[in-house]
Amino acid sequence: MRDRILGRRGLLTAGAALAAVPLARPALAQAAWPAGRPIELIVGFAPGGGTDVMLRALAQAMAAELPGSNFVISNRPGAGGETAYALLQAARPDGFTIGGLNTPGYLSVPIERRVRYDRTKIRAIARLVDDPSAFVVHQDSPYKSLADLVADAKRRPGQISVGSSGVGTDDHLGLTLFQAATGTEFIHAPYAGAGLVKNAVLARHIDVAGLNLGEIGMLGQDRPALRPLAGMGEHRWDLMPDVPTFRELGYDVLMTSERGIGAPRGVPDEIALRLQEAVARVVAKPEWAEKARQLELPMAYLPGAEWEAQMPAQEARYRAIWEKTPWQQ
Repeated sequence: MRDRILGRRGLLTAGAALAAVPLARPALAQAAWPAGRPIELIVGFAPGGGTDVMLRALAQAMAAELPGSNFVISNRPGAGGETAYALLQAARPDGFTIGGLNTPGYLSVPIERRVRYDRTKIRAIARLVDDPSAFVVHQDSPYKSLADLVADAKRRPGQISVGSSGVGTDDHLGLTLFQAATGTEFIHAPYAGAGLVKNAVLARHIDVAGLNLGEIGMLGQDRPALRPLAGMGEHRWDLMPDVPTFRELGYDVLMTSERGIGAPRGVPDEIALRLQEAVARVVAKPEWAEKARQLELPMAYLPGAEWEAQMPAQEARYRAIWEKTPWQQ
């Protein structure tokens, strides 16, 4: 419900922008971009994860909204998204290079170490998704609940493995909070993307996968291969009403993954607005609502400026977590 409310609010804001922008745009800029040139969309994680799948679907839908456009996906995994953000920052700000943005990693990685990107040099275009993190196990796992997992972790400290999409990502921060809340210790197994984490738990190379609810791929299946123990959202997701939250079960762990797109900060306003408007039109269509359901995307659209306005408070929260329980030694 919260996702739907956020989505409607964002669409209303975007609708107001749509009504106001045409008078402000120079005709020359409209004619010059995209002008049939390919637009590179940098994805900071390996193919097959929630970010990659969402951005590929978005690129296809946006191409129909921007005549003459052709999106090319460029997967540049590594360092919790840092590799992709550094490339995005360094790209020419001409509208022909955009990239995926994922929090908390986009905000949290610079807290733990020096990075090759500066958030002030990247402009958020739009947020699409706010996806609760979750602990997920193989269907045949002996862990039937978080209580089972905690009990075994206390019997065997430091012997149970939990995979994540990388150091400082939402999965890793969720694990850090869980360890602090329960007094347990797990083996952290970082991967270059959620698709790799999912494959690892399917192959039983790890005991637990840190995945987002929208990345599990269990809807509409009689016996899905994976089973979520609990989600880290404030509330249960309406598409998975049987999955409890960590807080419901007595563990004060709250963590989600926001996914959207950004561009180099110097991108002209008229191009940034055209990109944002294209996203707004896409997510407002019934076809996208069905696509989002098929891809299990918890939609939560926000225009770029509104998303950026929320980031300082989020960054402060991640910094507080770091100061209390550093997630990287």
